[in-house]
Amino acid sequence: MAPQYAPSLRSRLAPLLLLLQIGFIVIFGFYTEIDDRVTTDDGTSFKNFYPDFQDVNVMVLLGFGFSFTFLVRYGFSGTGFNLLVAAMATQWAIVLNGIESWYYRGKIWINLRSLIVAEMCTVSALISIGTVLGKTNPVHLILIALLEVSGFVLNNWILQTFLTVRPLNSIMLLHIFGAFFGLMLMWILYREGSEKPFEKEKFDCKTGIFSMLGTVFLWMFWPTFNSVLVDNYPPGRKLEAMSGTYLALAVSAVTTAAVSMLSSPKGKLNPVHMQSCILAGGVAIGVSMPVVHHPWEAMTIGFTAAVVSTIGHRYLKRHMVLSFQCHDTCAVLSTHGLPGLLGWVAHFLLIKDFDDHTTAIRFAVFHICTLLLTLGLSLSMGIITGVLLKWNFWRSPQDRKCFDDQAFWEFPHLAVQK
Repeated sequence: MAPQYAPSLRSRLAPLLLLLQIGFIVIFGFYTEIDDRVTTDDGTSFKNFYPDFQDVNVMVLLGFGFSFTFLVRYGFSGTGFNLLVAAMATQWAIVLNGIESWYYRGKIWINLRSLIVAEMCTVSALISIGTVLGKTNPVHLILIALLEVSGFVLNNWILQTFLTVRPLNSIMLLHIFGAFFGLMLMWILYREGSEKPFEKEKFDCKTGIFSMLGTVFLWMFWPTFNSVLVDNYPPGRKLEAMSGTYLALAVSAVTTAAVSMLSSPKGKLNPVHMQSCILAGGVAIGVSMPVVHHPWEAMTIGFTAAVVSTIGHRYLKRHMVLSFQCHDTCAVLSTHGLPGLLGWVAHFLLIKDFDDHTTAIRFAVFHICTLLLTLGLSLSMGIITGVLLKWNFWRSPQDRKCFDDQAFWEFPHLAVQK
């Protein structure tokens, strides 16, 4: 028996997707050009940049896609909706990031670097979606992605224009922006009765293996993700970023295993910790990367991030539901939010290039303002998006249909015969 709201999705999702896609085709047809100017002196030629683009692409589609499959009856939706959201959000990010180019030069220039920046903006939306995974429909996810990417691009523009923050530094705040946007969104969309686990909010060994595969993809390609936009000046800076990220991830994996076992009443490893917390080092080092130059600094950040993330997973998720009415499906706060804040603190503590106290104070003020603006805008956009999605027109899934593929996908072999 088909869900009673299946026709409503057909009347909402299909027109929305077609309208957006036709609009993107028109925009790209009139206002974009491929930037085929080949450079050989700055490392951004097609030959040098394409492997990095592929690594980021694998992270976005396979890494996040498989990591969303841990729910027993939500595997198709986890991977399928991830691909749908990534495809739409990346096109939208290309347009938004190219507005300045369009204003001054009349065209939005597209190259591998602009595609990578757009996909990194998309990652912030995928992080936010992790908080509401299984409790929304595809229409919600598309709207969340479009609004979240808009807010993140706006945040980058404000930081780079008014606080003269370097583009790389502002983009790597995507973990903080995405996590707190998602948490505020989930607080607005909180469902009564979420104090108890949902009926279908379960995972088993089979789905856990697929989710772990996504984590492995993310873990493998995270050094590229953190270093792809790093300028290789002075020479060796890109290598510093890649090696530092790898070391932080390695220490994070080992530390997560230890802390997970120590915090377990039975002294066993928690598979959820191993699927999420081993990435904490990559998150933290990404935010603090511009000031990390020594291996021991990267390893210390990875160690601390793993401890904070694992303890957060163990104790914080349940506390967030009971105290703040925030049911975070993928524990995004512990995986991205807290390690991102830790990376911001590390960036603040490790900066040393000051000529005098005045310069140091000025940097401190600007650095704090960077965080406050990012948090303020992410929380504000989360509230706006949440209020919009509470409109009954979008037909949120019923509680008994949450975390269930059958609400959105055709499974002929499971159809009820009458």
